[in-house]
Amino acid sequence: MSETERTRYLIVGGGLAAARAVEGIREQDADGEILLVTEEDHLPYERPPLSKDLLLDTAGEGAAFPHDPQWYADQRVDLVLGDPVAALDASARTATLAGGTVLSWDRALLATGSAVRRLDVPGADLPGVHHLRTLDDALALRERLRDGGDVVVVGAGWIGLEVAAAARAHGCAVTVVEPRSAPLEAVMGTHIGGWFARWHGSHGVEFRLGTGVASFTGEDAVTGVVTSAGETLPARIVVVGVGIRPRTELAEAAGADVDDGVLTDAALRTSLDGVWAAGDVARWRSRLLGGPVRVEHWANAHDGGFAAGRSMAGATVAYDPVPFFFSDQYEAGLEYAGHVPRGTDAELVLRGDESAPEFMAFWVAPEGSGVRVLAGLHVNVWGTMDAVQRLIRARTVVAADRLADPSVPLDDLTG
Repeated sequence: MSETERTRYLIVGGGLAAARAVEGIREQDADGEILLVTEEDHLPYERPPLSKDLLLDTAGEGAAFPHDPQWYADQRVDLVLGDPVAALDASARTATLAGGTVLSWDRALLATGSAVRRLDVPGADLPGVHHLRTLDDALALRERLRDGGDVVVVGAGWIGLEVAAAARAHGCAVTVVEPRSAPLEAVMGTHIGGWFARWHGSHGVEFRLGTGVASFTGEDAVTGVVTSAGETLPARIVVVGVGIRPRTELAEAAGADVDDGVLTDAALRTSLDGVWAAGDVARWRSRLLGGPVRVEHWANAHDGGFAAGRSMAGATVAYDPVPFFFSDQYEAGLEYAGHVPRGTDAELVLRGDESAPEFMAFWVAPEGSGVRVLAGLHVNVWGTMDAVQRLIRARTVVAADRLADPSVPLDDLTG
């Protein structure tokens, strides 16, 4: 293949999806030119270590990087770090960087990820009020946690709970403020959310549930959090974890179809010719789940980035995974697979002993004389997620009592 015939690939993003896209491209195209452009000054990195090992201080900064500089050199990837793409022109096949450089490409991937949601209350910009999204965020927060003190976590989602666990490991006094009646209530419901509250409570975390934040106090740095109930909680450190939003601005300005993410088909192609999307920002059409789905977890970046790279390089791709997530909180290892669409009247089936803790939870849809599994969670019941995913894919109607019985192998239910 001559130099002029080589496909020019542009990867926009600095997360795991971007790194995996390189792998996918190279699996299909050994000669194409790959240019990877990031907003941050770091090589592409993955996010789970930021709220787990890195924040716990059990691993160094290198734990976040799937590949080192030599790997990118070996893959013949040209890196542009810290100079993000400011504009994308799909018709001209050009990208303009923030610094003014104009790049040409044949096929482009949008892996722009997500941005944290911020509170619009007095004092939200005080020093000592942290968010956790980037590697620099994690390093700065870890330094503060090492010194201990009062920590208030705003939001009892996955990030908020993992930060609370890490802060307790550093010896901090931790209070979590959450407007819902239980942690993770929006995705887990009140029963499992209540288990998370008790689990963290047994490790010394206090909760203020059913209340929000009115303001942050302090002059040169944060000193406290005023809740909507009027209570002032002392705080040397505040971590706000109230969700993220997909970073669709670049795609939208380029003319891509956007609706809670960049819309793609099953091959992760956007509505723009020659442009793909993957990771947090992509909302792909899932045949398995019956419509467009956007997932903000590691497995989607890992698998979706690779699938997008292969698709860009000409492979036939039908991306349709069972969404997967994992978390570690104190001595509890958790894995979750599946998807419960908003508005679904799902029921909960429990298997095992919640107090051990060693149990599973299934979100099911009643169907005929049994139930169909939509999603499943395990706490310290290892080696079960493959079977859970098979149950979800099979769409088999099973008896609820057999699903709840730990003596019945999960694989027996798919037959």
